[in-house]
Amino acid sequence: MAVNTQVRDQQHRQRSRRQHWLSLLERAILWIVVAGILFYTLFPFYWAIVSSLKLPSNLFVTPQAYWPNPVTWTNYAAVFTNENFQRALVNSAIVAIMTVLLSQMIGAVAAYALARLPFRGNNLLLYTLLAMTTFPAIAILGSLFEMVRFLRLYNTVWALILTYSTFTLPFTVWVLTNFFKSIPRELEEAAQVDGATPLQTFWRILLPLAAPGMVTTGLLVFIASWNEFLYALTFTIDKNARTVPVAISQFSGASTFELPWGSIMAASVVVTIPLIILVLIFQRRIIAGLTAGAVKG
Repeated sequence: MAVNTQVRDQQHRQRSRRQHWLSLLERAILWIVVAGILFYTLFPFYWAIVSSLKLPSNLFVTPQAYWPNPVTWTNYAAVFTNENFQRALVNSAIVAIMTVLLSQMIGAVAAYALARLPFRGNNLLLYTLLAMTTFPAIAILGSLFEMVRFLRLYNTVWALILTYSTFTLPFTVWVLTNFFKSIPRELEEAAQVDGATPLQTFWRILLPLAAPGMVTTGLLVFIASWNEFLYALTFTIDKNARTVPVAISQFSGASTFELPWGSIMAASVVVTIPLIILVLIFQRRIIAGLTAGAVKG
């Protein structure tokens, strides 16, 4: 019996050691994968920062240095003294903020109706909205161009606000609808018992509870509007309405065949920093909104 007990203890220790080493191997593989993903996603941004701090003559030197020597701020000075770029920053901010407001105002009301007011074709309409988010932007470029020209909005920020909303609004409605469905109906019923109208219930109770979902959709809409290039290039023609992506693509060097890569990298860093700051500030609400929005009603 003592021999059998020793054998079992030895086998148990061997299994424990194998499980321990397997656990360490799994963690090592996990961290290697995470490190690879972080390198893949962060290195381009790091390289843009490094390139933006280099002298133009050092950008094409081989082998490339992974740190600027010497560090120069001339590229950032050139960007911030560029009037076209300054105007494009303002235009991008106006377009992105107005698109967010328009999508949130209409999307929240539509999502509330789809989530709380039963009517025939409710699910069909909801899945139609979801299908609209899958359309490639170029597929309806011609029809949107005709609409913009008919409304005489060509080369204005309103042309971009309206066209961006055609893609951001269905996404906003879809996410907020699932978010409203996840809110207990008892809260709405209690408000109705207290004499609140549907509009008061929506404004004072459901809308504050939907804040995580609205922050999430608002930030994603802002990022999409801030970075959009195709429509901004098609519907604008000069600096009065041109946004940042188009303005950066129009940077020119001393000659026709020269591109000021240092200035382009500096401008890319400048327009990326606000997005990073917004994500860091609202990261908890983003996670909460995406999680709640994923709940099937």
